[in-house]
Amino acid sequence: MTSIVGNLQLLIVVVLSVVAFGLEVYALVDAVRHRPESFVAAEKRTKGFWVAILAVATAFGFIALPSPIGAGMISSLGFLSLIGVVAAAVYLTDVRPAVQQMRGRGGNGRSGPYGPY
Repeated sequence: MTSIVGNLQLLIVVVLSVVAFGLEVYALVDAVRHRPESFVAAEKRTKGFWVAILAVATAFGFIALPSPIGAGMISSLGFLSLIGVVAAAVYLTDVRPAVQQMRGRGGNGRSGPYGPY
């Protein structure tokens, strides 16, 4: 019975680590896609700042992945994965929406906050 619970716990940790790493990669790729001017216009630091933060966050997520996939330091450095997820979550919930709004600016002035009208 103990091995079943241990295997289930390991499976949950592996799944959460992979999901966290995917979130960090998605945030990094999204930050790279946007123009540097959009970050400054949205008053959300610079593109270089966010790409650097998210690259470190992605590296932390890779370190936290289990051995066949990542670096295998899941138990000793698991808190780094948490730091990486927090950085990606801040980008995705605060910075990304602001930067996307800046991308839509500069048109003919006929669009509102909910799209063109």
